[in-house]
Amino acid sequence: MALAKLKKGDKVIVIAGKDKGTKSEILSIDLKKSKVVVKSVNMIKKHQKANAQTKQGGIFSRESAIQVSNVMYLHNGQPTRIGIKVSEDKKTGKIEKNRVAKKTGEIID
Repeated sequence: MALAKLKKGDKVIVIAGKDKGTKSEILSIDLKKSKVVVKSVNMIKKHQKANAQTKQGGIFSRESAIQVSNVMYLHNGQPTRIGIKVSEDKKTGKIEKNRVAKKTGEIID
């Protein structure tokens, strides 16, 4: 359930691996493999042949996926865990789920 708490565009810090301490944002999330792609983290070299889309072939650098457990959400510049707060509107009976920073208790979105 940890992946449902992070979203594309969230600011995170890498807490393990060769890029430990890097602050950046999430570019994409793979729910089935529990992996995230973070901007400018875990860069790899990709050898690509010239084709219709890329007229020029060569060696390109791009981000590779890392395990979701190796990143932590940044709230006001501080790493924090994320919780889910469920509340019900008494008039309409609608149930709302909000992400909450565990360190401060503030609602994230």
